[in-house]
Amino acid sequence: MVQPLVVGARRLGLAAVPFGCLSLPALAAEQGHGLDGASLGGVWALPFVGILLSIALGPLLAPRFWHHHFGKVAAAWALAFLVPFAIVQGPPAVVTPLAEALLHDYIPFVVLLGALFTIAGGILVTGNLHGSPRTNLALLGIGTLLASVIGTTGASMVMIRPLIRANDGRRHNVHVIVFFIFLVSNIGGSLTPIGDPPLFLGYLRGIGFFWTTMHMLKETAFAAVVLLALFYVLDRRLYRRDDDFKGRLDPTPDTGRLGLEGVVNLLLLLVVVGAVLMSGAWKPGIGFRMFGVEVELQNLVRDALLIIAALASLWLTPAGLRVRNGFEWGPIVEVAKLFAGIFVTIIPVLAMLRAAHDGAFAPLIGLVTTADGTPIDAMYFWATGLLSSFLDNAPTYLVFFNLAGGDPTHLMTEMAGTLVAISAGAVFMGANTYIGNALNFMVKSIAEASGIRMPSFFGYMAWSAGILIPLFLVTTLIFFL
Repeated sequence: MVQPLVVGARRLGLAAVPFGCLSLPALAAEQGHGLDGASLGGVWALPFVGILLSIALGPLLAPRFWHHHFGKVAAAWALAFLVPFAIVQGPPAVVTPLAEALLHDYIPFVVLLGALFTIAGGILVTGNLHGSPRTNLALLGIGTLLASVIGTTGASMVMIRPLIRANDGRRHNVHVIVFFIFLVSNIGGSLTPIGDPPLFLGYLRGIGFFWTTMHMLKETAFAAVVLLALFYVLDRRLYRRDDDFKGRLDPTPDTGRLGLEGVVNLLLLLVVVGAVLMSGAWKPGIGFRMFGVEVELQNLVRDALLIIAALASLWLTPAGLRVRNGFEWGPIVEVAKLFAGIFVTIIPVLAMLRAAHDGAFAPLIGLVTTADGTPIDAMYFWATGLLSSFLDNAPTYLVFFNLAGGDPTHLMTEMAGTLVAISAGAVFMGANTYIGNALNFMVKSIAEASGIRMPSFFGYMAWSAGILIPLFLVTTLIFFL
């Protein structure tokens, strides 16, 4: 979900397809990264568990050490998988899985997130509205709608800084960012393949571009409306408690007028979207082998266009605009380092999931079907969602997509309910943890760089457990039973 930024981190979701995710991290999941998941024991999942616990506990127990050495910690966990595996299986056995993880997953993931982060950082919404409940509701609503148009990553990077400025004079502003992650960085991207990476992977495998728009509108609208209403009630209450604080420490006083600078970056965002869609529609059948792994021409062209668009943004954006926008490279560097470790350590986990009933996670796979093989939509929703909360929603989506048969025509018709459950679980529940979607972690880093004291890993999960889990239970009762 680490997407973002992971496993999803999806997952550290960064996200994307465009914009949400076009990271394509799940592509290697389809092949299990060249590993026979049925032959792997659960012990090989320990490095992945270790890096997740490090991300969760490091900032709490050793904040200074973590701040300076999180990259080394991520590298150590990656080696904790690679070195023992090479000793047990032989060095050649690790080359192809590692090359697949880097070439198919990590590099496209970082290129996409980096391009979106760079380009969106050159779009400056000038002026500063007062962070009243109505204004915040409007900003969250706009961001939620934008997420399916320019992707969760694009919408989040454009909207997060104006929202932070609007609320930087309030004592209580953490909840604003938390709901922003729920809505703009995740659930809002449910309606098109551009919105979130799992849906883009479905598009690459034959799911119609507007299929999710038509079939997931009810679920998405329900979740978004409930969250926006809940936010407004909570924000009104907390806003009233800020009466003795408002205006005293606001570093960006209200202007009442908004403007937009760096407009050229809007065109570059369209280039990114076009490049991602091109890679899904153009199939020249040309590939190149690197370290035993085939890299297709359309993906190389896509990544090249993304890099060119990012460099063009740096060149064309007026000098000083990024400084005024509070732009820093720290969040994307943090995501890149942590997710390098995540994408390496998740290799055996995805292989074991891919092995389905023959792998170490067979009991989990058995929960989604009845004895006669009939899919249980509610269980698909929760199994996909809970794994997406910790394993990156894009690879998880592919695992359950293939477990449900992998035939796009069949899934879009006779098994439409199951495909909706898989899609909603992957996208919605990427919001459950910071690592469910790499984008979540990036938004957290941007907020913290702006002086907002964001919840810890478990603190954020307390928010999601108290708000999202009840919402998803009601969603299950209404739509999946």
